[in-house]
Amino acid sequence: MTCSCLDRRDLGLLLLRVGTGGVLAAHGAQKLFGWFGGGGLEGTGAWMESIGYAPGKANATVAGLAEAGGGTLLALGLATPAAGSAAAGAMAGAAAVHTPHGFFSQGGGYEYPA
Repeated sequence: MTCSCLDRRDLGLLLLRVGTGGVLAAHGAQKLFGWFGGGGLEGTGAWMESIGYAPGKANATVAGLAEAGGGTLLALGLATPAAGSAAAGAMAGAAAVHTPHGFFSQGGGYEYPA
């Protein structure tokens, strides 16, 4: 019985890790490459400068690498403490940007980044 419980828990953790990592990697790809409707480094950098994160392109690169790299590593189950730290740092920054808009995402709040 212990084996089947561990198998289900392992499967659940795998799905959680792959799902969360995949979403983070996709958001990073939006920032870095403009994939999935993102602004790429130029567009994301310009937006970051407009909200006070200068230099914008450098900040977009760091955020994109933290999200894409951390998300990919999480999805693959590699270097998970470092990957989780990178992802958590990127999301803390995103939450800080959205905090003035309140909690709920429909008003631009920090619900999803948190």
